[in-house]
Amino acid sequence: MTHDLFRQDAYLRECSAHITAVTDAGIVLDQTVFYPLGGGQAGDSGVLALADGTEIAIADTRKGKDADGKPTSDIVHVPAPGQEDRLAQLAAGTAVTARIDWERRHRMMRLHTTSHLLCHVVPQLVNGCSITPDYARLDFAMTDPLDKDQLTAAIATLVAAAHPLTVASISDEELDANPTLVKSMSVQPPRGTGRIRTIRIGGDGGDGGMPLIDLQPCGGTHVANTVEIGAIVVTKIEKKSATTRRVVLGFA
Repeated sequence: MTHDLFRQDAYLRECSAHITAVTDAGIVLDQTVFYPLGGGQAGDSGVLALADGTEIAIADTRKGKDADGKPTSDIVHVPAPGQEDRLAQLAAGTAVTARIDWERRHRMMRLHTTSHLLCHVVPQLVNGCSITPDYARLDFAMTDPLDKDQLTAAIATLVAAAHPLTVASISDEELDANPTLVKSMSVQPPRGTGRIRTIRIGGDGGDGGMPLIDLQPCGGTHVANTVEIGAIVVTKIEKKSATTRRVVLGFA
C-alpha cells in the first residue's frame, strides 16, 4: 500500500520514501507525492533521487494492478526508457526522495480547479474530461450552443473573486442522499473506505458568507484559491454529437 500524501497536501513537491517493490510496471514506494493517472487527470512525472546522487527519471504515474488486472492500493512510478542499468540496482528497502515536476503539476492544478468553475458556469452533467499540463477538456451532456467569450469572461470573474477551496469528505450514505453532487456521468467516486473525498469552492452557501460555487467528489489536485489560477481562456467549443458539447480550456 502506498500512502498518498498528495491527497492531504497538493503543494508537497517532494518526500522521503522507501521502495517496496520494483516490477515490470514500475517502482512502488511506501509513500509518495506523485499523483497517478485517474479521474481524467494525467499522472505526475519527476524523479526519484537516491542517496548517492543518482536520479531515476519518472515519466508517468499509474495506479497499481494485481495479476488479474484489478486495482490495488499501490501507486506505480513508471521510469522513462533507457535506465535499465540503474533500475537493476534498485531493491525493496532502498531510500529515495520522490520529487515531482512541480511546474507541470501546478499547471494541472490550475486547469483542474478551472474545470470545477466551468461546472458552475455550465450546470450540466459531464460525460468525459481530460486534465493535462497544457489543456483541459470537458464534454457536457447538452444540446444548447455555448459561447466561447461568455464562458471565458464568467471564468475570469470567478478567478478574480478569490474563492477559497476546501478539501473535505463525506460518507457513502451522505453521497447516496445527495446524488446530484456527482457531476460526472463517466467517472464515479471511489467507494469502499466509508469516506469520499470532496472539493468545495466558495463558502457553505449560508447567509452572509461567500457563495458556494461548486461542491463535488474529486480525488485530483487543485489550487487553494481561485485567484491562483491566473489567466485561463476557453480555446475551443465543439459539437461532438447531437447531445454533447466539448469545451477546451487553455492558458492565455
